[in-house]
Amino acid sequence: MTETSSLPGASGTPSSTTAPTANPEREPLVRVTDLRIQLGHPAVDLVRGVSLTVPRGGTVAVVGESGSGKSLTALSLIGLLPPGVTVRGGEIRFQNRSLTHLSEREWESVRGAEIAMIFQDPLSSLNPAMRVGTQIAEMFRRRAGLSRRDALDRAVHAMAEVGIPDPGQRATAYPHEFSGGMRQRVMIAMALALRPKLLIADEPTTALDVTVQAQIMRLLTERKRTDGLTMILISHDLGVVARTADRVAVMYAGSVVESGPCRDVLATPAHPYTQGLLRAVPDRRRPRGALEAIPGQPPDPRALPTGCAFHPRCPIAQSICRTVPPQPVAVTSTRTSACHFATQVFASERVEGGERP
Repeated sequence: MTETSSLPGASGTPSSTTAPTANPEREPLVRVTDLRIQLGHPAVDLVRGVSLTVPRGGTVAVVGESGSGKSLTALSLIGLLPPGVTVRGGEIRFQNRSLTHLSEREWESVRGAEIAMIFQDPLSSLNPAMRVGTQIAEMFRRRAGLSRRDALDRAVHAMAEVGIPDPGQRATAYPHEFSGGMRQRVMIAMALALRPKLLIADEPTTALDVTVQAQIMRLLTERKRTDGLTMILISHDLGVVARTADRVAVMYAGSVVESGPCRDVLATPAHPYTQGLLRAVPDRRRPRGALEAIPGQPPDPRALPTGCAFHPRCPIAQSICRTVPPQPVAVTSTRTSACHFATQVFASERVEGGERP
């Protein structure tokens, strides 16, 4: 993910020749600008001014505690916000096409075929009364117009592609007959069935043991490579993020507080919240058991603190933090941090050095 910048375009006034245009292959696949998501009346801001850019073929991670707005941001990219929650400002562009105000009919042509999503809980996402193969085949019948037999053949092939053993037999099983890891493979098969360009993976390894987590992430990485996918990874697991993502955006209280190349942000964070997340990750260099939880709780979006939303939990908060909302500042040419003391935090991390996680 890179920060929003001006794109090269045509210049000058054409006469007998056509003005040059931007190369579509060099355009970012996804560009989100000043996204605002609200709930109810009076409106409560759940996502506040989020801007993200996702390059073609890249993997962008969005991290943060529960309630930070990362999943709502992801759901807005596929038109699946919960009832009563709406996009109230900003713009979402995919392949240089605005998705901000699509009708449900228009969204139906985008979901699955162009943008697909893997949800947190595969068991609740699958129909418990329908055989798994039939559920996958239904996508091919509705979207590709295949016959029932051909669609089921494609479903079995899709299951084989994600490493489900004996897919022909397993296609006749029900979701509860699969392990957690195998159910997640079914969800991946469904998401990738129509060969979308963008895959959104929302906590794809939640509730799986470490070995299965690694298998699922290897599968996603391999399919990303073979299918030419672009991926947005929503996660609270910084270990998974470090091994998978090219760039990362850290969200807190509905806003992006830090963004940049994943390796750089995790090695030398420039925001106290990012520092806090990293200190809560087990580190072999610290004494056994020496995990540092961030004090306090994330704020209620209906009553955000004045100034910086993180200041009640921040170990370096000063008076300005309590009154003036911080704006993103560039700490390098590829990184931003929304902190009044971003340059000092970044400088102190560079002095300490080290690699995380």
